[in-house]
Amino acid sequence: MSKSNDELKRTFRAKSRDMSEAALGIEENSMKIIESEIGIHDYTDAQWNIVRRVIHATADFDFAKPSTNGIIFSTNAIESAFAAFKQRRHIVVDVDMVLSGINKKSIAKIGTNLICNISNKDVVEISKSQNETRSKVAMRYSSKELDGGIVVIGNAPTALYEIIKMVNEDVAVPALVIGIPVGFVSASESKLELSKTKVEFITNMGRKGGSPAASSIINALMLMYINSLN
Repeated sequence: MSKSNDELKRTFRAKSRDMSEAALGIEENSMKIIESEIGIHDYTDAQWNIVRRVIHATADFDFAKPSTNGIIFSTNAIESAFAAFKQRRHIVVDVDMVLSGINKKSIAKIGTNLICNISNKDVVEISKSQNETRSKVAMRYSSKELDGGIVVIGNAPTALYEIIKMVNEDVAVPALVIGIPVGFVSASESKLELSKTKVEFITNMGRKGGSPAASSIINALMLMYINSLN
């Protein structure tokens, strides 16, 4: 029996994403549930694609509520990400958990690369000698790669504070900072400071965040960019 138009479209979508049709079907049904439960929102279509991915990764609808922990975007955040992808700029992340959640096939299609120096031997030694967190030291250690690139922080507020410091010092200015660390100490405060900087950003207010949220944001951006090329 030949496939219907809808089935053919699903087959094409699955192949373009390197997914099985079964997996794509589950994802698309999840997105429909998210749409129905959120209803009306104030995000643009492009922004909503990203926010919806975060909700899909976390099952937390607060990420769509600006009054609580909702995701916020600087004016040209998405455009800046696309420009960085086009130039194949580096993507620097704070921890291995964020690294593991990023879609490597999208990275390959774009032709960029991922950098995570949290376990770098030099970073570990500097961290001990200076009594600083490894995540903070790793950001400064990666300053050359993150200048003009994309920074993804899902775990460590100290990493985000170091990025903000480097931006204010003009040591390095990323094209985009995805700053969504989670926690009780400095997470909210660091995100508020990020929102006051000159750098383009995607963040949220409050304590919520985390590696799944951070990796889902960069994954959504990469997928949108790849789709824009077709």
